[in-house]
Amino acid sequence: MFNAQSRLSPHHNTRRSGAHGLHYTTGMTIKRLDHISVVVDDLAGAIAFFTALGMTVGGQAPIEGPWVDQVNGIQDIQVDIVMMRTPDGLGQLELTKFRNPKLVEIEPAIAPPNALGLRSIMFAVENVDDTVARLRAEGGELIGEVVQYEDKYRLCYMRGPAGIIVALAEELS
Repeated sequence: MFNAQSRLSPHHNTRRSGAHGLHYTTGMTIKRLDHISVVVDDLAGAIAFFTALGMTVGGQAPIEGPWVDQVNGIQDIQVDIVMMRTPDGLGQLELTKFRNPKLVEIEPAIAPPNALGLRSIMFAVENVDDTVARLRAEGGELIGEVVQYEDKYRLCYMRGPAGIIVALAEELS
């Protein structure tokens, strides 16, 4: 009898069942999601916003040189980056402020939730109302309303630095 599994090369991705019935693929190149990068025009304001959310500064540095020009395909890049970490230490957000070249404007500058591309960054929070209040104090804007999804979550979307959408989810017990 033909066994397709035996015909696959050892480097071919194959599905296997793991704990809790979850499926994973062997031979994958990904190890983890390292970080998400957000280009901002007000680095201090973005740091304040994400600090109010509960993140901490994990490191910061000016970046420039041939390697950053080559990886971005842009000449003479000069940026300042700040790495923000989630309280559990597993999630990171890179805040990037370009000193050179100038920022490129996109249209519309404040994209609606149904725009193509990266939609939002979601954070699990202890208390949505408290988090919304803290983020509003740092310039965050509630997009719609705080809503309850069944008896599971309280959710909302906020507009954060550089117009990004920050989703907040409070798990209900």
